[in-house]
Amino acid sequence: MLNVLITFLRLGMTSFGGPVAHIGYFRRELVERQRWVTEAQFAQYLALCQFLPGPASSQLGFLLGMHRAGFAGALCAFIAFTLPSVLLLLLFASSVATLSGPIGQAAIAGLKLVACVVVADALWAMWRALCPDTPSRLIALLSLLIMLTLQSPATQLIVIAGGGLALR
Repeated sequence: MLNVLITFLRLGMTSFGGPVAHIGYFRRELVERQRWVTEAQFAQYLALCQFLPGPASSQLGFLLGMHRAGFAGALCAFIAFTLPSVLLLLLFASSVATLSGPIGQAAIAGLKLVACVVVADALWAMWRALCPDTPSRLIALLSLLIMLTLQSPATQLIVIAGGGLALR
């Protein structure tokens, strides 16, 4: 359980870029480096968390902590990963007046650029790992095209069902 706490605290203090980037960091750390789960298990956990309402990265962290050390591991993972963000948000909120000047705006613009690179890197890593062959890549691209064209909750369910049927 201590390993879960330390791992997720380190991830929480270094994982910037939003939920997609967090998922990429989780994959790199817990599938590739520490081998807590296999690529297939990670993909199944991610699919489950993407299907549920709410932030998939938080749910995935909770689930990976539970996989490693039961319910106590899940709580450790959630608290350790979330606490640094909460503290950073409080720090930014307390210095909002300073951030409204030109230096603060430049810093925020720089952080946005870094976040774009981090998210792109995470997407690329997940693309390579979760879409290893031509059929899965075609399904992913077709799903993206459909979701960008027909934006509705019903479309999401249809795309998920269609992707599942296509992989059978």
